[in-house]
This record gives sequence, structure tokens and C-alpha cells, in this order.
Amino acid sequence: MTYHLPAGKALGGPYVVDVTPDKAGWGYSSLRILELPPGGSHSFDTGDSEWIVLPLSGGCTVESTDDFGHDTFHLAGRDGVFSGVSDFAYVPRDARTTVSSRGGGRFALTGARCSRRLPARYGPASSVPVELRGTGNSSRQVNNFGAAGVFECDKLIAVEVITPGGNWSSFPPHKHDEHRPGEESVLEEIYYFEFADHEGTPGLGYQRVSPSGHGRNTDVLAEVRGGDVVLIPDGWHGPSMAVPGHHMYYLNVMAGPEAERAWLICDHPDHAWIRGTWPDQPVDPRLPLYTAPSQ
Repeated sequence: MTYHLPAGKALGGPYVVDVTPDKAGWGYSSLRILELPPGGSHSFDTGDSEWIVLPLSGGCTVESTDDFGHDTFHLAGRDGVFSGVSDFAYVPRDARTTVSSRGGGRFALTGARCSRRLPARYGPASSVPVELRGTGNSSRQVNNFGAAGVFECDKLIAVEVITPGGNWSSFPPHKHDEHRPGEESVLEEIYYFEFADHEGTPGLGYQRVSPSGHGRNTDVLAEVRGGDVVLIPDGWHGPSMAVPGHHMYYLNVMAGPEAERAWLICDHPDHAWIRGTWPDQPVDPRLPLYTAPSQ
């Protein structure tokens, strides 16, 4: 199994990234990246999965139709992932969904196989909690648009992370591949990367996943660039390293078999101590890169 999928290696049909449970060899998590030209549209059946449509660049209209009715959501979107928080739309399983964009853009479809049908809903950008996590060169920004306890889903958990150039995130390394009630949950995870360029020079970073002794003993040390994907079925994941001069963005998509939808993690015992140093250091002054709008 290849866990690092460079840009162009995860193509599928109309999607520039198409990661499904069947392709990943697991049970729940999905990610599709859809690029639409001005005036373009795309329709798909949600099937056995719930989805959040999240603009990465540009705005769109999302329409969802099922046996319970028809919903339409107009997403203002944003210029890009480094420019601001985006609004989003949730569409349920067993529905027909259409994404259309007058100006064109790039849109993430984050999905998870689920059993419950929840209603289609709009998520305003103003409701997205923007969290600053870590301090010093472990500082990063987390946009918790689809986090557990923030926005209701059946299985899906999704967040955005922005790491300033030169910083480490997903640190200390952590895992969520064992069922330990109240301490750790089993979650399959997808990382999708974008980078800020510098005067036209593309950015890059590095992603580490090391074996935990559970599942597939996943082992990855990858140089990642814009459009790359890393699959994490198990293992200690982190650090995610942004090279100096280039901010790094990644979209995390998680889901799993647990009855409770919760992000419960276990830090690597060799590196857990680093959390104890955070109160003695300031947060990177470059953060937050932006905050959620007031309304």
C-alpha cells in the first residue's frame, strides 16, 4: 500500500484527488478535491456517506435533494486557504448533490461512511472556532469547522491546520489507532497539503508517520508539496514540517468505527514532554494568520 500520494497520483473521474474507503483499503474516511471552471458544475450521489463541501478557493452553490426535500446553500468561499476562514455545507447520505460555481474554484468534499442521516445544513464562517495550538516553533492555527463538539456529524471529523514557515505541527507525534474508552479512539486519517509560494517559488514540507505496533505498522517519511495526500490508517503521525519561508496548509479528514464521535489521541511517550514547555513560550507572533469573521 502506498500511503504518500503525490499530486496527480490520486486522480479519479472528475476529481484531482479521489480517496475512497475502497481505494484506501479501510472502512470510513473519504476525500475528493473538485476543480470547476467558471460556470462549471458537478453532481454526485452521496451514497452511504455524509459529506462536507468546503471551498478551498472560490465560491459555489450546493444543492442537495433526497426523499426529505431539497436544500440550496450559497457558499461565499474565499480567495485561498491562506486568506480566510470559509463557510461550508453539510449534505447527508442517500442524497443527490450538485456543486456549481459561477466564478470557478477548487472545492474539498470531505466524507465518511455513516449510518445516521442528519439534515443538510449551512455552516457560516463566523461559527468556525479558530484555535492556536502549541507555542514557539510548535505554533499552528487550527480551523475547527468540522471538529467533534463543534459541528454535528455522524462519523465525520474535519479540520484545517496552518503551520507558519519553519514550524512543526502534528507535534508531539500522536496516534489514534486503539480503542481505549476515554483515552484513545480509532480514526482513519487523510492529510491533504497546500503551500504558500514565495515570489513564484512553490513551497514544500515533510510528513512523518512511524509504526505504533498496531494495524499495518504504517511507516512514511515523505517530502510533500501542494496537492499531495498522505493516508494514515494507524501509527504515530507527526511532525508535519513546513520549510522556512513557506506557510503550510493541510486539511485533515477523520472517521472510524467508534460509537462516540471523538478525537481522542495518545502522545508518543518519547516526545509527550514537549507539551510541558508550551506555557513558558509565546505563540508564534505570525499567528493567527486570520480569524473568523464576526458574522
